[in-house]
Amino acid sequence: MMNDTPFYNKLCTFPEGASEVWYQNRRYLLRKSTELKGKLIKIYAKELGGNDFISGNYYVSLSNGILKPCEMPHEKVIDFILEARLLTA
Repeated sequence: MMNDTPFYNKLCTFPEGASEVWYQNRRYLLRKSTELKGKLIKIYAKELGGNDFISGNYYVSLSNGILKPCEMPHEKVIDFILEARLLTA
């Protein structure tokens, strides 16, 4: 598996489970789960106090990694992952 991309590297920095993140001056609850022995990473983020969401599946083991967004453009998911910042307690 190659997967040495800024998207994949940043995606791996987010912890499993739920985390609060900051994106475009708004807070989101990001849920990340790694499944199928690391071959699939699912992400879903919901804007807290708003209507925006981000959703997609990243297939690590296919080609150099394949992103399958759920009902949104690839660019929206990629930008979210690259620009979101974890909020720490």
